[in-house]
Amino acid sequence: MCELFAMSSREPTTVQLSLEEFSRHGGLTGPHKDGWGIAWYEDREIRLVKEAQPAATSACVRFVQGNPFVSAFALSHVRRATQGGVALRNCQPFVRELGGAWHGFAHNGDLSGIESLSRPGPMAFHPVGETDSELAFCALLERLRGLWRGAATPDLAARREVVEAFAATLRELGPANFLYCDGDALFVHADRRTQADGTIAAPGLWRLTRHCSTGGALACEGLRIEARGVEQDVVLVASVPLTAEGWEPLARGEVLVVRGGRAPG
Repeated sequence: MCELFAMSSREPTTVQLSLEEFSRHGGLTGPHKDGWGIAWYEDREIRLVKEAQPAATSACVRFVQGNPFVSAFALSHVRRATQGGVALRNCQPFVRELGGAWHGFAHNGDLSGIESLSRPGPMAFHPVGETDSELAFCALLERLRGLWRGAATPDLAARREVVEAFAATLRELGPANFLYCDGDALFVHADRRTQADGTIAAPGLWRLTRHCSTGGALACEGLRIEARGVEQDVVLVASVPLTAEGWEPLARGEVLVVRGGRAPG
């Protein structure tokens, strides 16, 4: 099963990230050879880098590692192909524009019958590749489209309601862990994933909440986040804990909304 990672911070922060290290934490390094991707927000724009090759042998990954980016949001995905061939169009995260904002999405799991979520009538969003994950993203955006009609960002509670209802529907089709960001908030849905003993069970995602003092840093294997001279709140979400400290499992069906590096306890 693929590996997911996301970050939300109060202030834009320097992030140094190793996709290769994250893929190792799941205990499934070998299968994670079908592509990788990372998206981060910068001044209302989104930067997306992805490849249909192993992160372990990618010169582009080495470049991202050696040139830390600055952002308040980041989404990352390391792929093991289950639906759709090994191709760039099938690598995640996926991004789309809606309501004058960039929206990013990454999923792991296997959604049997995802085509059933397509709505009748003209559709504004269509998949480019062949994955169940991209179909899910398009279906979610169709449900959010009615909220994103003006210049202002829609009410957070209204967006959360749509995401929660969609997540409940998605869980009926199979494991449905996903990360979704609209540039204002990060929405995390936890379900089930393949565990170390081979069973498919919760937790599907884990959370770490940290406060960095002025000039401090949060560091673990494969990741370093610097406070850059200001106090910083950071929430990290990953498929499996990245260190032995303080990670909390998310319950199956839980939808976590993170804004400015803060989430409810």
